[in-house]
Amino acid sequence: MPRAYLSLGSNLGDRVALLRQAVDRLRRLDRVRLVGASRLYDAEPWESEPGRTAGEQPWYLNCVVEVDTSLLPRALLAEVQAIEAALGRTRPAGPPEAGRLAARTLDIDILFYGDEVLAVPDDLHIPHLLLAERAFVLRPLAELAPELEHPTLYRTVRELLAELEDDHDARPGDYPPRWFED
Repeated sequence: MPRAYLSLGSNLGDRVALLRQAVDRLRRLDRVRLVGASRLYDAEPWESEPGRTAGEQPWYLNCVVEVDTSLLPRALLAEVQAIEAALGRTRPAGPPEAGRLAARTLDIDILFYGDEVLAVPDDLHIPHLLLAERAFVLRPLAELAPELEHPTLYRTVRELLAELEDDHDARPGDYPPRWFED
């Protein structure tokens, strides 16, 4: 089964509970097996300038989970979007850019799916297009897969993190290491 890495984030509602519920729902999928999860990271929202908290957006709680799945990438995307919707995620009408920086109860992005490279405009890009630019993605991903090589940038996650120019704050929160288990 291919190994996939998913980024989960929440900045509305009970963030820890929403992330736990999302992981629980991932575990219950027939063709998905949870392998591991990073710590939880408090992350400054991207709609703010680095180092300055925006008044309109609460900070995110982010993590990365590692799964083995026999679902194809589009089917996995459909499943994670169904989990987002079930846990209160709404998407604004209009082009995808309209909601890119909006606050949300839950956001799940497919970062990597095996060594696949896939580009479906306005739908699905694997590896995720912006993962190499985001501290809130690379820091938790580096906990799980520091030597994983990006299939088009030809750099490991560790190298991408060392080269990161993102000044937005993303730091481990004060949560239990195995926050996703009851």
